Amino acid sequence: MCDRRDENISENTHGDNHHTRFSSKGGLCFQKLLLILLLILLLPISSVAENLTCRRLPMLMGMFLDNHYEMKKMTGEIKTHAIDQMIKSLDPSKTLLYESDLERLKPVLQGVFASVQAGDCASLIQVYDILVARARETEAIVKKILGPDYRLDETVELNVNVNKRPYVKTTAEKHALLRKIVQFQIENALLAGVDLAEAKKQQIHRYELQTMRVVERNSEKLITSFAEAFALALDPHTSYLPPEDFEDLRIQMQLSLEGIGAVLSSDNGFTVIEELIPGGGAERSGLLKPKDKIIAVAQEGEKPVNVIDMDLHDIIKMIRGKKDTQVTLTILRQAEHTNRFAATITRDKIDIKEQEAKISYETRTVAGRQYHFGVIDLPSFYGDEKENKSCYEDVKSLLAEAKRQHVDGIVLDLSRNGGGLLTEAVRLAGLFLDKGGVVATKDIREQVTILANGSASSGTEGDKRKVIAFPAEDPRAVYTGPLVVLTSRLSASASEIVAGALKDYHRAVIVGSDHTFGKGSVQELTPLPWELGAMKVTTSLYFLPGGKSTQKIGVEADVRLPIWFILEDVGEKALDYPLPAQAITPFLGVQGDAAPLWKPMEQPLLAKLAARSQARVAKDAKFAEIIKNNKEAAGKKGVIRLADLRKEVEKEGGVKKKETPTELKKKARDQYVPFVNESVNVLLDMVTLGSALRAPPVLHAEAGIPGR
Repeated sequence: MCDRRDENISENTHGDNHHTRFSSKGGLCFQKLLLILLLILLLPISSVAENLTCRRLPMLMGMFLDNHYEMKKMTGEIKTHAIDQMIKSLDPSKTLLYESDLERLKPVLQGVFASVQAGDCASLIQVYDILVARARETEAIVKKILGPDYRLDETVELNVNVNKRPYVKTTAEKHALLRKIVQFQIENALLAGVDLAEAKKQQIHRYELQTMRVVERNSEKLITSFAEAFALALDPHTSYLPPEDFEDLRIQMQLSLEGIGAVLSSDNGFTVIEELIPGGGAERSGLLKPKDKIIAVAQEGEKPVNVIDMDLHDIIKMIRGKKDTQVTLTILRQAEHTNRFAATITRDKIDIKEQEAKISYETRTVAGRQYHFGVIDLPSFYGDEKENKSCYEDVKSLLAEAKRQHVDGIVLDLSRNGGGLLTEAVRLAGLFLDKGGVVATKDIREQVTILANGSASSGTEGDKRKVIAFPAEDPRAVYTGPLVVLTSRLSASASEIVAGALKDYHRAVIVGSDHTFGKGSVQELTPLPWELGAMKVTTSLYFLPGGKSTQKIGVEADVRLPIWFILEDVGEKALDYPLPAQAITPFLGVQGDAAPLWKPMEQPLLAKLAARSQARVAKDAKFAEIIKNNKEAAGKKGVIRLADLRKEVEKEGGVKKKETPTELKKKARDQYVPFVNESVNVLLDMVTLGSALRAPPVLHAEAGIPGR
């Protein structure tokens, strides 16, 4: 596969438990993190790393608390969260434990926090005994379900949203749940061409393997599970990497960066596609979308292997492979119709050409006059000194080209931009803002560091603030005309910083979903002593020039469009225990008195633009279809019907035209067209309403806001 990146602003990790990014975008947590990663490659890793013991557990938890941005002391809330995460990891699909088991396990796990200080984790044996008993019981129930009297039942409905499914209370409830799950698994095998007898054998073997994995998960391994749960209790992006995971990361960093180009997460027994990396095989195929569930994986010439409830790391190994080889993923998609289909992806290196900024041009005619607009598509904030690649330089060239084309306005499309290099993002913002602070970080020592172009207002916090200034932009290169930034809930990290800075300076109109992703935290990856693996800890937050962080809330759109796909549960707020939003003293403006080269947006104009857009969207057929499909999918509330799956397959069986990669890619692009078109329409409104004709107000450096 590709590089797994767990430690920087360009990371856009989602999901409840484990997250893995397969991409080749660079690191972003400043030079310190890059040095740490280089040291990782040089560290000698022994073939037999030491397992985490109960005696080491207090030290490890202390290191997490000492280095974490906010969680500095052990609290009752942290313990409760850790216990919940532990139970979730032990039984992610809620097919093993009863509700009464939770009442037995919670006091036991609570007691571990007290006894561990004395190096005593013996109580975890009770946890192990309960798990083994329940796994054997589950296996026995499944074998009974799949006995000689087993019959297919396509009327079965299954709620795949495990978070909204309660734990069973009785053996009868457990039997009923397992019957539904087994029916779904059998149907999955049958639709893949496996006969019923073989499908039953596969299911029985699957639950035998599950029991075996639980038995092998002895009390010592539960100590590692406890550490992983504790890390996740602090915030969604803090994690403990056991030695084998850390070794896997080290190896991946040295291998050729090849794979399908996707961010995967483990979500209650399902492997979920969280993000498609621009330029990766998955994105180029045009077949996959965020929130698709991978339910089976097949190598070339082999039958699909069911991966529901399989460990994420094992699934990754199945998907990972050499360049130009193929892997077929069986996908479950819940849209207006529950859809199950096979997607064959060619493993490849990330194609930097696909990530590069591109410009296209749109025209609109109003009252006999033709307006000419540029649309810059920026999938990521890329940069590589060795390859002489820089999105900042590329966008700078595109803006120069747009000026030669005499455009009346620019749309900067960040709607699919999951992040990238921080320095590139700061420099790129300067192409629209000229001088001034773009983003600040605040670390565990309360040190505020402002990244700026040219110079920045340092605020009033004295020695606790420092400014890192990049070279001032040539005023001739700064684009000063009308500007719209297109965002979505997939816009994260660096893209949120750029959009947020442009919004805070009243430089642009933000058009898109209600808000961006909301990941405003910074992680550092640190190797642990005694070869215990590594820890990834949230150590800082990012802040926008207006003083607010992007954490949890993201950047709100000025002009709201319908949400793409079914993305209601996409965003930092949807994760477990996100850190709260914070604020610092604003650092808008520059040192000294300087009027902006551009014309600040004013609230009355934003309100008019929003009203006009809303009226257009209400009449647009494509948006009406998007809204209808989203409502239908939301109405299903995670429930899939086996009859619907079979109907979809039968409807398309043998008659669906096999589309070429070019056709598939075009289809994938077409779904974004309504959003880009509406962004251009908003830009047209900006121009025709005459906002660009007003004289710009003076920007007062001491206040950091436009003068009135």
